[in-house]
Amino acid sequence: MKALSERLPAYTGFAAVLSGAGLPIYIYAPKYYADTYGVSLTALGGLLFALRLFDVVQDPFLGWISERLTKGKRLIITLTAVVLALSMIGLFAIAPPISPIWWFGLTVTGLFSAFSFLTINFYAQGVSKAGDSPTGHVRLAAWRESGALMGVCIAAVIPTALIGVVADPYATFAYGFAATAMVAALFMWPEWKDRVQQEPSQLGEIVADATARKLLILALVNATPLAVSSTLFLFYVESRLGAVGWEGPLLLLFFLAAAVSSPVWSALARRFGEKPVLLVAMVLAVASFAYTLTLSTGDVIPFAIVCVLSGATIGADLTLLPAMFAKRMSVISPNGGQGFGLWNLVNKFTLAFAAVLLLPLLERAGFEAGANDLPEGALYMLTVLYALVPSLLKLVAIGLLVATKLEE
Repeated sequence: MKALSERLPAYTGFAAVLSGAGLPIYIYAPKYYADTYGVSLTALGGLLFALRLFDVVQDPFLGWISERLTKGKRLIITLTAVVLALSMIGLFAIAPPISPIWWFGLTVTGLFSAFSFLTINFYAQGVSKAGDSPTGHVRLAAWRESGALMGVCIAAVIPTALIGVVADPYATFAYGFAATAMVAALFMWPEWKDRVQQEPSQLGEIVADATARKLLILALVNATPLAVSSTLFLFYVESRLGAVGWEGPLLLLFFLAAAVSSPVWSALARRFGEKPVLLVAMVLAVASFAYTLTLSTGDVIPFAIVCVLSGATIGADLTLLPAMFAKRMSVISPNGGQGFGLWNLVNKFTLAFAAVLLLPLLERAGFEAGANDLPEGALYMLTVLYALVPSLLKLVAIGLLVATKLEE
């Protein structure tokens, strides 16, 4: 009952909406525009990367704005949620009135700009919410990231689950998302209170802090494997496994395992510490990615097991790392806006990195979305990019975590 009195479920619901506008869009949007409008994978990857370069300027600026929001804060944040909802409708439910690639760019810009501003304010508010309690940040993270992972589960499975049920699954998903976003914004309305009253933090001070800088670098490297596997997931299931129709259930398994494991990782971290628990999860992630290299056409059940194991490790990543960063921000930047502007930029950049490198490589290897009888070289490239690249990146992240004295 204490959680209800603290309104923590409101954080769960709002996190679910934000996560539904994040990772699933990178999973579905490129393939949707390639299949529906014939847009080149290389063009989509290049555009996504260009938009993330824009974020290099935008996200720290949005963090700067966040720290200075006073009057009208609740209204501004709620109006931003409206922009998020309308951008999702434009992306999936409205036929492009201009060239599809430019409509994609316009709607994705609106979607992710709103996403960034809401995420920065949401996590910064969490710093104040958790307060000075030694376990407050991990406890809030369990509620928040469980909601985020449930949101990813729902957003990841609905478009494929609706195929054959409604005429336009993606449009139905977009309208449903918009309605849910408005409800979540309403429940979060009372939480948008003034944060710690002090001089707004300076970006240079946050970057100069050794612990904050180490956590940002670790987040960049550690999040890239998830970005890689998410970008290629649908292509891998459809073309490498030959499991057309299994995309939705397998995605659900992956993210459901992450959501269910999140409170478990949180409890373990409160007992044994964040760093050792995170290391265990990262080693398990490498093992599951490596096993994927041995799979071939028809190996749906073994891949389902991989989805459960790797999904559980993502639960640790998405719960413990933000809590560790929030704990540091509570010391050096209690307002949190600038810090989470950087954090948001790092996490979005990994998705852009995956898109700009992987999609053109696939296309050059002869891969074509939805095509039958793909050349063996294209399938080999798909397997290497989906399984081997994340394994190597995760090993680098493990090395960084081992070498980093986060206790400092």
